[in-house]
Amino acid sequence: MKKHHPSSPSESTFPYNDPDPEKLQEAADRALDYRLGTHPKPKTSTQVFTVIDTLDTECLLANLSETLASASAMVNDLAFDLEGARRHVALGVAQMIDLSELLANRALDLVDPR
Repeated sequence: MKKHHPSSPSESTFPYNDPDPEKLQEAADRALDYRLGTHPKPKTSTQVFTVIDTLDTECLLANLSETLASASAMVNDLAFDLEGARRHVALGVAQMIDLSELLANRALDLVDPR
């Protein structure tokens, strides 16, 4: 079998265009970590829910509005089962949710005028 010899010293024998030393080092580290079993464990997060970075403002506001509407329905339902000061507190919370829903809907209208 014949070996290929570069015709000039300036011709690279590297099989890829431009070797990036940092990328090569990262690849070598990953390979060694995998082979030796010393690869770092993935970071564990205590955060249960996340919002996808690629969502646009309209989608976020629409979901916010729907969430506030659901919260309002739940608190109003709860308030009518209560009496006295507890009922007043629940109705106050329901009113704050309703005001927040109005603000979210107004912001949604500004983003996507109908």
